Amino acid sequence: MPAAKTAAPSPPDADSCKAFGNILDRVGDKWTVMVIGGLADGPMRFNALQRLITGVSHRMLTLTLRGLERDGLVKRTPFATVPPRVDYELTPLGHSLRPALEQLAAWVGTHRAAVEEARRAFDRQ
Repeated sequence: MPAAKTAAPSPPDADSCKAFGNILDRVGDKWTVMVIGGLADGPMRFNALQRLITGVSHRMLTLTLRGLERDGLVKRTPFATVPPRVDYELTPLGHSLRPALEQLAAWVGTHRAAVEEARRAFDRQ
């Protein structure tokens, strides 16, 4: 009896590609990766997060946190204290992104030298 043929997966449609691109824009952003890593061990206040992430401006951190909150990856918790206090923490969805980012970081650690050498060789051309 001949083996049943399995249908080849159909190519993704334009809407799926656009959605993938939009989400990749958010989670692949340099500052997003740094914020997710910074919040990996628990809630942090804005200023502590800014001190942890070298080079991020106040405005860029604010925009990044707002985007992550909008996308459901970060939870913002304000406290009615004097002075006002706000904590940021990863949501369960945000925590679910950590393994993928850790794998990406491991890949970078393994292949960084090769990528940099390829870039130098390309620039010499």
